[in-house]
Amino acid sequence: MEKWDEELIARLLPHNEDLRRYIADHRRYEEKLEKFSQRPYLTNEEEVEKKRIQKLKLAGRDKIESILIKHRQG
Repeated sequence: MEKWDEELIARLLPHNEDLRRYIADHRRYEEKLEKFSQRPYLTNEEEVEKKRIQKLKLAGRDKIESILIKHRQG
């Protein structure tokens, strides 16, 4: 993430409930994915769960980006 995005997030965070939730979710998904990456082998079910979390993380990142775009423009 670019420095100016981090600054914008820091400024918006206290006032934007959705952004706080998306950031918290994004961090939680990152932690879960990190745990998966530390394992030498994943079961089929774990692989499916990893893919699901990756998709949720990406969707959340898109929502964060859309909030940032709105605030950059106006």
